[in-house]
Amino acid sequence: MLNRGFSLEAPGAESRRFATGWLLLSLASLVIGGLFTLLIVMSRTPGVQDLFPWVDFFHTALVVHVDLTVLVWFLSFAGVLWSLNSSGRHPLWMWMALGLCGAGTLTITAAPFLGSGNPLMNNYVPVLQDPLFLTGLGLFGIGFTMLVLHGLLFSHAVGREITGSGALRFGLLTALLIALLAVLALAGSWHGMPESATGKAYYELLFWGAGHTIQFTHVQLMLVAWLWLATISGALPNLNPRVALLLFALGAVPALLTLWIYLAYEVGSADHILGLTRLMQYGGGLAALPLGAVIVWTVLQAGKAPETSRAERSALLFSILLFGIGGIIGFMISGSNVTIPAHYHGSIVAVTLAYMGVTYHILPQLGFSKPLGRVVSLQPAIYGTGQLLHVLGLAWSGGYGVQRKTAGSAQELESIQKIAGMGIMGLGGLIAIVGGILFLVVVFRAMWPGRRGGR
Repeated sequence: MLNRGFSLEAPGAESRRFATGWLLLSLASLVIGGLFTLLIVMSRTPGVQDLFPWVDFFHTALVVHVDLTVLVWFLSFAGVLWSLNSSGRHPLWMWMALGLCGAGTLTITAAPFLGSGNPLMNNYVPVLQDPLFLTGLGLFGIGFTMLVLHGLLFSHAVGREITGSGALRFGLLTALLIALLAVLALAGSWHGMPESATGKAYYELLFWGAGHTIQFTHVQLMLVAWLWLATISGALPNLNPRVALLLFALGAVPALLTLWIYLAYEVGSADHILGLTRLMQYGGGLAALPLGAVIVWTVLQAGKAPETSRAERSALLFSILLFGIGGIIGFMISGSNVTIPAHYHGSIVAVTLAYMGVTYHILPQLGFSKPLGRVVSLQPAIYGTGQLLHVLGLAWSGGYGVQRKTAGSAQELESIQKIAGMGIMGLGGLIAIVGGILFLVVVFRAMWPGRRGGR
């Protein structure tokens, strides 16, 4: 069977509007999350910190920053990809989903300034233990659930003849199914919550299952982006679409074990917690490893990318590199040190880079200008290099025992090795911030009304 390329056709008018709406929400989450980064710095700056009347504003702002730049960013961009595959039917349903997610994001953002506090730094979805913030989180969750159900019911079919486009559609469908599993896992954790769980322990258990499961959705969508970016950047993988479809199935199968874990073990039990951890640790990269190897081999043979898709090629390669390094570091984890954030930062950043590359490609399809130029081509490399240094610095420091979730003197940086590792981490973080700002500047310039083009 001939491989005609792994790409998605240009969406219809209604689907374009859906995708644009979700893209704007995802970009807004990054902008507002960045502003909260500034507030975090100010809240720890002598002389300035006294201007903040909130108790423990540092952790309060940190909760909102994490939820915006991880939860809202990733799930909203999932909405972009699923919208591109939408049939455009029942638009009111989709607009309601987007509206609820937007209202939830606005409420989460405003909550600290309307008196919300009591920050809890639990894993996956840190919270402010306050009704207003939790209402915002609930609104976003309901909107996301509506998005997932709409996608499952009204996406384009894979088709009888498995083409490259059909394989990508199948990948998007598996991501939707896993997202539904994550929603069910959240409901299962809430229903089976031990009565003794309160405070941070409650929210840790509440989001543990859903948080681990949704990672499979992110990986499936990243693999869709990898194949798409490889194709459009002139490195069409020599891969039969049926094989690609099987790889997507391989990536999705481990996530199905989430159901078995919930049926076999009580929520909060050691087996429940460890089972979900092992599931992600050993099942999360099953499809990514062979697919990434095929793409890298193809890129090495393909030569330079066309000038119009150099940014997409760069985002693709740095995404594969960061995901691979993050996976390797995952097997080096021993104890509660900064090797853990090194592992998940690699994986998270890999998904973000893939989404950056897709954004550059789809802007003209959504009616905006195509980002071009030297800055555009360099942006993924700047961001990717910064994050690579950040991850390697954390991994190095973790090897010397620097503990996670500590700062200042609590880090006990008494050796040159620890100081050097954390110094590399900090330098990489600064470079990555520059790369992230460049991405937003480039995209918003392309979306500016006076620069619209294409459709």
